[in-house]
Amino acid sequence: MSDPKPSRRRVLATGLAAAAGAVAGCLDGSVTGGPANDDGDGRVLRLSLDDAGETLRDGAVIDPAESDPRWNQAAFAAARDGERYTAQYRKPLPAATDDPTYAVHEETYYRLDSVVVNEAVETRPVLRLFEADDDGETDNDDETDAVETQTLPESDRNAVEIAHKSTRARGNPGGVPVGLVERGGYVYRDADAVDASELPAADGPDRVTYRDSAYRVEVTREQFYEPVYRAVAEPVAESTEGMEAILRAQTVGARIDDDDLSADAREVIEAARHGGYEESHPYSDGYAELLRALHERPYIDGNVRKDAAWTESGSERIRYGDRYYDYRLRFESA
Repeated sequence: MSDPKPSRRRVLATGLAAAAGAVAGCLDGSVTGGPANDDGDGRVLRLSLDDAGETLRDGAVIDPAESDPRWNQAAFAAARDGERYTAQYRKPLPAATDDPTYAVHEETYYRLDSVVVNEAVETRPVLRLFEADDDGETDNDDETDAVETQTLPESDRNAVEIAHKSTRARGNPGGVPVGLVERGGYVYRDADAVDASELPAADGPDRVTYRDSAYRVEVTREQFYEPVYRAVAEPVAESTEGMEAILRAQTVGARIDDDDLSADAREVIEAARHGGYEESHPYSDGYAELLRALHERPYIDGNVRKDAAWTESGSERIRYGDRYYDYRLRFESA
């Protein structure tokens, strides 16, 4: 059947040129459109689909036996056995948020968390670096007194590198790396590292040289209020099917089978899988049907110029056939 306004839709395929061309031909010849006039707002609604695979576990579950997770495996082992494991300041396991972390051990799946169970008060050395000429002394004095950073213990070398980032940022736009610099310098938190370090010592060097520049060393001892975390590993599933069901319930929205869609809607979704698909409003019957199957009614049932632009929908994970896809809807200039 002919399209009353074929210029309203475009297939945006990259690669697979022959397949994409065939899909485009089908769309131009068989997808029925809405009213011939469009809204004239100069934009199109683009749908893209990214393949997320056949299972959700591959990207959501960590197997410590096959990878090196960036959390305390001793904490995971203790929490699995019901033992109390706590850590101060740093979370022993990932904290459960809207996107929790799961791990598997001997075919049992666990949901990981770190919960605050107390507060600790500690006095920590804080290293700050300042331009050596800030105190009015000469460059010769700076060079004579300064200790080369590379000759210091590893804990001090790391401290100087991080403290230098704060020194470099003073008075300059761009800020400092969040999570590394604290209180304008570097905080020594590991007791063993403090014992092995030279800079926090009472007779430590007053100046250091870093990247061919001399810096004045300032070490203060300051009070910190730090959380105490308890590691939690809650068993949630005893099989791969059970874990898959949990992940589907948490992350998957619409579930669509080929039989749920008309031929026109299937052509639209195939085009979206091969690079993207777009139309201007009013949308063709096939596009509108697919939007309803995605539960994206604000794009067709409301004021398209206003309501859909502010809706919280527009991106989600779906199951289509036997695979998962992440889709995205967005308005673009025609």
